[in-house]
Amino acid sequence: MKQYLDRSMTFSEYLSLIDTLLAEGKTTGQKQSEAMLGYGRINRQRMSRLEKTLVLNGEVRSVVAGNNRREIWLILTEGWCGDAAQNIPVIEKVAAVSDLIETRYILRDENLDLMDQYLTNGARSIPKLIALDAKTLEIIFTWGARPAGARAIFNQRKAEGVPHSVIVEELQHWYNADHGLSVQRELADLLSSQTGTAAAATN
Repeated sequence: MKQYLDRSMTFSEYLSLIDTLLAEGKTTGQKQSEAMLGYGRINRQRMSRLEKTLVLNGEVRSVVAGNNRREIWLILTEGWCGDAAQNIPVIEKVAAVSDLIETRYILRDENLDLMDQYLTNGARSIPKLIALDAKTLEIIFTWGARPAGARAIFNQRKAEGVPHSVIVEELQHWYNADHGLSVQRELADLLSSQTGTAAAATN
């Protein structure tokens, strides 16, 4: 795990990479096209908006503030990913509550050997958060790529044979209505269950 951390980025470095690539007419990853570039631009705008508007739930804040374990949250992601754009700003807001949590970012397509250890139903779904004990690098928990509500919609609509473009649009509506609350609560629940900091934030 140390090798991945050594080549990982801070959140600001990750955003800087995305912005530099977009200025060059590119996005992250090996697959470059006008469509991928378009996804990258839209998702960068979404991230920027969420960074400014996202508000943390008070109960979630209390749980995270009570964290007593130094952790590193390593997040597999890509700049063109819609789910990453929706969820990463939430992850950052949650992690920022605790001085003991550090976030690091690593690109999926450059680290498939790591990604393939954390598949979702056999798919390389992102973002994928791997929470590590900062001292031992023991894996504490994982999260991703979507909160449960969004995952249920995706799985159901995919099973129904709905086109992917339609599913993506429906997920966008779901994220807009949820305001990041589901991700907040799921991360707080994972923290409280692993560290014993407080009761689950969904109570």
